[in-house]
Amino acid sequence: MTAGQLIRGARKRHGLSQAGLAFRAGTRQSAISRLEKDEVSPSIETLESLLRVMGERLEISAAPAERNYDHLHRQTMAKLTPEERLARAISWNRIAGEFLEAGRKAKEGK
Repeated sequence: MTAGQLIRGARKRHGLSQAGLAFRAGTRQSAISRLEKDEVSPSIETLESLLRVMGERLEISAAPAERNYDHLHRQTMAKLTPEERLARAISWNRIAGEFLEAGRKAKEGK
């Protein structure tokens, strides 16, 4: 379930319109619409706040993954040469930098 689906489901259970939820939360209807369409991803604090104004609370839990990712990752990496591991790390670092730059540009509206 996405955050948007969670918000929409709670809003409908409480018989609220998007405008009604927006009024309670001190925001705009268009912001609620974007959240419900999953066009933007709310922070945990925002999600918690929206649910709170509808009389609900956010519950988050964690459970072990079906596969042991760390073990599989270590096995895969152990098969690589040191040069291959370094090249992979450099590649991931480059990708992370590109994501960071894209995020900065998006915040600036470019």
